Amino acid sequence: MELRNLWNDDDAVSPVIGVILMVAITVILAAVIATFVLGLGEQVSSTGPQAQFTFDYQEGDAAADFGSDSDGSGLLTITHAGGDTIRAGQLSVSGSEWGSGSWDEGDEHSYDSNSQISAGDDISVRIDSDDTISVTWTSETGQSSSTLRQWSGPDA
Repeated sequence: MELRNLWNDDDAVSPVIGVILMVAITVILAAVIATFVLGLGEQVSSTGPQAQFTFDYQEGDAAADFGSDSDGSGLLTITHAGGDTIRAGQLSVSGSEWGSGSWDEGDEHSYDSNSQISAGDDISVRIDSDDTISVTWTSETGQSSSTLRQWSGPDA
């Protein structure tokens, strides 16, 4: 091979590699377009928050302070222990015996649906000792939800 021919050679990529690159770009573009056309992009963006909750259950006398007079009942304090800040209107507390309600329907705290619940915020609910309680997050649109934490009473 002559040095003169090497300097005049303008081929940078062989035709086979060029075809492979074009196919790869086409496949990637098709996947991105299909994701948004099929609505999968909305599901990816509405994943549940990462937050931790702790539960503190007190039987008997503590529940009496909150107006509970039935046997086997107690007071459950649910505390946001860390992680993402969540809007109160998106958090709900539900139980097998207790029923359900939003975080903004709690006890003595004055949370409204737009309150930001962050580490240290808590609510207290009266429950039976055999209840199972779930803290659930629901997306802004209401199309998706996830259970963030679940707790079972001492007699459950």
